[in-house]
Parts: sequence; C-alpha cells; structure tokens
Amino acid sequence: MSTASAPFEPSEKRNLRPMLIAVSVATVGVLPSFLTGGLAVQIRGEFGFGAGALGLAVAVFFVVSSLSSALAGRVAERIGSHAAMRTSSLVGALALLAVALLAGSWWGLVACLVLGGAGNAIAQPSTNLLIAREVPVGRHGLAFGVKQAAIPVATLLAGLAVPVIAVTLGWRWAFAGGALLALVVALLVPRENDGEPPGRLKEARAGDAPLAPLILLAVGIGLGSTAATPLGAFVVESAVSTGVEVGTAGLLLALGSGVGIVVRVVAGHLADGMTGGRLRLVAGMLVLGTAGFAMLASGAPGLLVVGVVLAFGAGWGWPGLFNFAIVKSSPKAPAAATGITQTGASGGAALGPLLFGYTVEATSFGTAWIATAAVALLSAAAILAGRRLLLRRREGPEG
Repeated sequence: MSTASAPFEPSEKRNLRPMLIAVSVATVGVLPSFLTGGLAVQIRGEFGFGAGALGLAVAVFFVVSSLSSALAGRVAERIGSHAAMRTSSLVGALALLAVALLAGSWWGLVACLVLGGAGNAIAQPSTNLLIAREVPVGRHGLAFGVKQAAIPVATLLAGLAVPVIAVTLGWRWAFAGGALLALVVALLVPRENDGEPPGRLKEARAGDAPLAPLILLAVGIGLGSTAATPLGAFVVESAVSTGVEVGTAGLLLALGSGVGIVVRVVAGHLADGMTGGRLRLVAGMLVLGTAGFAMLASGAPGLLVVGVVLAFGAGWGWPGLFNFAIVKSSPKAPAAATGITQTGASGGAALGPLLFGYTVEATSFGTAWIATAAVALLSAAAILAGRRLLLRRREGPEG
C-alpha cells in the first residue's frame, strides 16, 4: 500500500497536531464573516439594514483580507508560521469581542469586520506554511483538505449558533463565544520561532511557479470564491424567503457545512495519491457545483436540501485541492505563493456577497443563484487556463 493511502501509524500521530492547529486558526480567521452571515436575520432586525448592506459588510471583511494577503504571506515567511498564526487568532478574538460589546450600528459592525479581515489575511498563508513545513509531503493533500475544512467549520458553527444561541440568548452571545474560542486557539499555537532570515526568502523563491500563472490562477480562484462565498452569507435568508423557519434554515446551513467538511477532507486524502491533475479536478467540481446553485435558484422545497449539499460539497469543496496544487508548484516559498492566490480568493469572497446582496434587492434570490452558477463556470475555465500557462512556463510539479 502506498504512503498516500496508508492509515496513520502511531509514530505519525504527531502529524495530526499541525493539521488541527491549522484548521483551528483558519476557522477563527473567517469566523467573524460567517457569524455575521449566519446571524444576519437577528443583526439586521436590530440594526435595520437590507440584504445589500449585509453583502457590503461581509465584502469589507474580504476586501481587507485581499489587500493584505500578499504582504501577509511574505511576513509569515519572515516571522514564521507560529508567530503569524498566534497574531491572527488574537486579532480575530479582538474583532469578535468588539462586535459583541461595541457594535451598535451597521458602521460599527463594519469597523469590527475590518479588524477581522486583517486577522484572516494572516491566517491563510501562515497555516499553509505550517502544513508545508511540518506535515510530511505524502500527507499534504489530506492536511490541506483538513485545513480548508475551516471555512465550512466556521459556517457550521454559524449555522448552529442560530437555534442554539441567537434564538435563545441573543446574537451578541454568539460573537462572545467565538471570541473565547479564538483566544483559546491563540494559546494552543506553539511558541517556537520558525521564521526564516531575510536572505533565505529571496533564495527560496527562485525556481518556484512564475508570477503570470499564479496571477491567472488567482483570477480563477477569485471567480470561484465569488460564486461560493454567498453560500455562507445568504443560505439562511434564501431558505427563509421560501418559507423555511429560521431555526430550520440554520440547521440547513449546518448540513451544507458538514458536507463541505467531509468533501474537503476526503478529496485531500485522495489527492495525495495523485501525480497531477488536481487543478483539473478543481475545475470539474466547480462545474458540478453549478447544479447545486441552480437547485437553490428553483426555490422548490424538494430541491433545497439537495441543492445545498451539491453547492457546498462540489461548488465549495475545492479550496484544499487548489492550495495543495499551488504549494506543489512552489514548494520553496509556499506562503508567498499562496499569499498571491489568496489575494484573488479573498477578493472574490468580497465581491460575491456584495454582488449577491444587491442582485437579491434588485431582482430575487433565484436570479442571484443563477448568476452564481454562471460565475462558477467562468472560474473553472480560468483555472484550466492558468494550469495550461503554468505547464508552458515551467517544468516541474503541477497541480
């Protein structure tokens, strides 16, 4: 049996630690955004803003992440994954606590999300760096799948927070609980210094993926994020608009998130046994995800559950595979390379909720989901084009 498919041996259990730390840090990094989306009904009821304003608030979070990601990747290479992850979690805790205690209007909420976006920008490349350095190469696919499960874990927590906390105690308590979780995660991050001297960083970047393919792939993942991110922010409200109860809609979000977690982990494990073609698989998943978006557009109760499963599983189950492919193409400086592509991911995550929210206000949820399906198809085409350019521009590992 190959190393990629073998179960963990007792001596390999230490490899679980960096995986768990990575998924924990990445989860609290995106938690401010998805708690805002999952608790949107209660927050909007108190602050009095519309779907477009909700999309704009979530967009601000990801705009800050996008603008900061490339720099954050280089900083993570310099100070090390441990210090960067600890910083990210502390910033996330502060942002969540600020929402719980200080936010009194839409503007106050946005100010807190700006802070949270900065923390998320640090979380993504630093956790990628941790995996690249501390997990054996034969486990990278599984590790990235586990790590990228952080996003559906965040939406799962947001979905469960609706019936468990928001409906009973109030939405602010959910943010306070998230702040406590982020603080605990910061305390669990190792304190060893694993940074690189400045001279090593320039030398390490030589021989990795050229900039042009990375930019095109960043566009591709940006379009994919544009299509996928509205799931976390609007599935609850979309379901409620069809007559589903708020608590049930929250559980529906939790279901989709659970499916997304399983798909990301399983796909990552299978990718360890692949010698290439990972970016092709990403494109195929995006194409399949369009069926889920179309089912959500129908508004039919019988298709709602299936649509959520397909949209979360296929339409949003690919980020671990994508990051694995980028790291394989740039093994010497993984944080710097994924910092570039994360710029596109965060930019798309900002644009998606914003466009979706205003499309809903101008037309309907159905139209917005159809537009989402079209963007997913464009994403698949851009990723395939980026892969072809990568193969033409260099020889070596490809995704």
